[in-house]
Amino acid sequence: MIGTEKTEAEAAKRLDAFVDAAFAFALTLLIITGGLPPASMADLATALGRIPAFAASFALIVLFWMQHRAFGRITAQRDGWATGFSLGIVFVMLIYVFPLRLLAEGTFHFVFGQRLPGRGLITSFADLRTLYVVYGLGFGLLAGLFAGLFAAALRAPDVTDAGRIEAGLTVRIWAVIAIIGLLSILAAAFVPIKLAPWLPGSIYGVIPLAVWLLASRQSKTVAKVQAGAEA
Repeated sequence: MIGTEKTEAEAAKRLDAFVDAAFAFALTLLIITGGLPPASMADLATALGRIPAFAASFALIVLFWMQHRAFGRITAQRDGWATGFSLGIVFVMLIYVFPLRLLAEGTFHFVFGQRLPGRGLITSFADLRTLYVVYGLGFGLLAGLFAGLFAAALRAPDVTDAGRIEAGLTVRIWAVIAIIGLLSILAAAFVPIKLAPWLPGSIYGVIPLAVWLLASRQSKTVAKVQAGAEA
C-alpha cells in the first residue's frame, strides 16, 4: 500500500512538472522580440513597444498556471480524469498563446493610437471577427477544462472540507467564465462587427464582477453553515 501511494505521488509530481514546463514554454512564445535579438535601435524600440501586450498576455497565462497549482494544493490525487484535463489544458494553452498574443498586440496598438507595434496584424473587420472567435474558442475551452479539473478534485478522497468548498466554488467560477467566453464568440459571430468592434472583447470585462459575486455568495453560505454548526 505504501509503495502504491509513493508511486502515485511520484506520478503526480511528474505530471505537475510537465504542466509547469509546458506553461513555461508557452511564455517563451510571447518573447517580445519575436525570437530574434534586436539588430538595431529601431528593433529595440519595437521590442520595447511590445512590453504592454507582453505583460497582459504574461499575466493571463500565469493566472491559468496558478489555477493549476491551486488544484495541486487541494489534492495530490491524479486519476484518469484529472490527468486528461491537465493534458488538455497544456494542449489548448500551446495553441491559445498565438491568438492571445495577436489580440493583445492589436488591442494595445489601437488603444494607444497606433503608436505601439501592431500595424498590419488585423487588416479588416473580417480578420477581427475571426480573431475574436478563435480567441474565444481557446479561452472557453481552457475555462471548461479547468472547471472539469476542479470537479475531479471534488471526487478525490484526500480533499479536506475546506478544499472541497474551494474546489466547488472554483468549478462554478470557471463554468461562468466559459459561458462568458461563449457569449463573446456569439457576439463576434452574429453582431455586425463594423457597428461594435469593441463588443466581443468588452464582454470579458464582466468576469471580475462575476467572480466577485460568486465569491461573495460563497462566503455568506460558509458563514451561515459555520453559524449553524456553532449554534
